[in-house]
Amino acid sequence: MTAGASVHSVNKRNDDTWLLPAEQDAWRAYIEVQGDLINAIERDLTGHHLTLGDYQVLVYLSEADEQSMRMCDLADVLQLSPSGLTRRLDRLVAGGFVARQGSRDDRRVMMGSLTETGRELLERTAPHHVDSVRRRIFDHLDESQVAAMTSIFTAISQGLATSGTSGDSAETAAL
Repeated sequence: MTAGASVHSVNKRNDDTWLLPAEQDAWRAYIEVQGDLINAIERDLTGHHLTLGDYQVLVYLSEADEQSMRMCDLADVLQLSPSGLTRRLDRLVAGGFVARQGSRDDRRVMMGSLTETGRELLERTAPHHVDSVRRRIFDHLDESQVAAMTSIFTAISQGLATSGTSGDSAETAAL
């Protein structure tokens, strides 16, 4: 935002066809860094033979009650289709990091569970991942920028939740 510009002037639109200069700058900064950032964090996990997606599975399972989740719930939180989750879990199951089994409460439900080997892998990997995130993101930000980042992504998340993420033409036009 330029000196003297207010939030109201940044958000005031005379023509919805184009992003305002400040919006364009913010959008470009985001879109140009997000792929590089994810790739860098992925590279940092390769020494542990994990992808960021694998790491997310281990984290979500480690945080779940009894370190186990219904497969449909795990797919939802990871934003994967059932077949996408199956592909994601195949290598983790083969490595003994995650187990698939039927639910004790409902035989129709499949569960994904973190194994002891998976928990140990997560415990070994987590300090390296935290260091990667810190080096790639937080070492470049001051306290107010971290607070702004939290506020920005919380607002975007809330906006997506209230408007849906179906990708209608208005949502995809900015791409």
